[in-house]
Amino acid sequence: QVQLVESGGGLVQPGGSLRLSCAASGSIFRINRMGWYRQAPGKQRELVAGIVSDDSTNYSDSVKGRFTISRDNAKNTVFLQMNSLKPEDTAVYYCNVQILTMRLTRADYWGQGTQVTVSS
Repeated sequence: QVQLVESGGGLVQPGGSLRLSCAASGSIFRINRMGWYRQAPGKQRELVAGIVSDDSTNYSDSVKGRFTISRDNAKNTVFLQMNSLKPEDTAVYYCNVQILTMRLTRADYWGQGTQVTVSS
C-alpha cells in the first residue's frame, strides 16, 4: 500500500504565493510520474502540472509561467510552487502518483486533497 500526505494549502490574497508538497511512502519500487490536479466547485478535475522520472514537466496553459512543479526523488516528494495566484486558481488540489510496486505492477494513487483559496 502507498500513502500520500499533502500539505501547504490555505488562504492567500491575489498575487500571492503558496507551495504545496506531497510525500509518498509505502511499497514503492519506482515512481514513474508525479502530478498535481485541481477541482473547483461544479467543475471537473483538471491537470495542473506533471513531472516524470527524467524531470520532464508539463503544465496546463492556465498556470504556465506562474506555477513550477519539482520533485525530490530521495524523499519521494513532489512540490508545486504557485506564484501570482488568481481567484480562478481557487480549488481543491490533489496529488497524483503513478508507480511501479514492489511486485512490478503499475498503480495509481491520489492524495486526500488540500484546499487553496485565493481571495482578498
